[in-house]
Amino acid sequence: MRFSTLASCLAAFAVSTNARWPFYNVVLTNDDGWAVAMIRAQNEALKAAGYDVVLSCPSQNESGTGSTTAAPTVLNITCEYDTCAVGSPPEGFNASDPRLNYVNAYPVDSIRYGIQTLAPKFFGAKPEFVVSGPNVGNNLGSAVTGSGTVGAACEAAKEGIPSVAFSGDTLQQISYTTLESEPTSQYTQAAEIYSQLTVKFTRALLALPGTILPTGISVNVNYPSITNCTSVDDYKFVLTRITEDADATDVFQCGSVHLPQETGVVRGEGCYASVSVFDANTKADVDAGTQAFVRDKLFGLLTCYDG
Repeated sequence: MRFSTLASCLAAFAVSTNARWPFYNVVLTNDDGWAVAMIRAQNEALKAAGYDVVLSCPSQNESGTGSTTAAPTVLNITCEYDTCAVGSPPEGFNASDPRLNYVNAYPVDSIRYGIQTLAPKFFGAKPEFVVSGPNVGNNLGSAVTGSGTVGAACEAAKEGIPSVAFSGDTLQQISYTTLESEPTSQYTQAAEIYSQLTVKFTRALLALPGTILPTGISVNVNYPSITNCTSVDDYKFVLTRITEDADATDVFQCGSVHLPQETGVVRGEGCYASVSVFDANTKADVDAGTQAFVRDKLFGLLTCYDG
């Protein structure tokens, strides 16, 4: 493999060796709620990879709420899976781990609380990166407009924090306790695979110092089902676009200026994960130049789609 720049060479090296540098402070959020198996598996995976992590998620499953926002309120029902009681405060935390936080509102409000309140408390400054998800179920094509996972990533980008929204196909809404009580279940396996893939992607994107993503830009990453893709090494990342548009001129990639649409890549043959660059304000695809920035950041990770 030839490398066009020293930076690309170093980025590829960081991916291939699972390098842990540079160190980053990360806020982790989602729209499925603070106690689902996926988000807790992701929290542990990011910590194990060397990142300093604070979790800030909705108290309940808030899937499909997009960029809706509201002032957090006192709990009038328990948190999901009875993880906090009726009458609990609008924002709260796990008694044994204060870095696990809920917000009784929407995903946008959860990440806002994580950025503005929790990060200064635990990091002494705003976070350097935001991981939103992985979501329970894919967010592909037009679904991005209503996705709370994408909505939270957009909010972070609007506040000047680089962010990526992650989603996986093979999961159900299950409690984090399942990770220990049913370690061989397909849902536990999916949570572990998707969380490790998210670490792999995050390492690649953050491998080199400097600007992580252009201002106001985020990335939508979707993983296929684990049915025929049972190992992290099975998965390949493909640069895609959210909306199919034969008239659009995308970044030159794999011999073409037309990127494949993400739904076809994720739902097609093989173990391909889609990587779409989008505008946080419009949730629409970006121009070729912006796509090129992300392509170059992920030089050692991306592959061509053969479906």
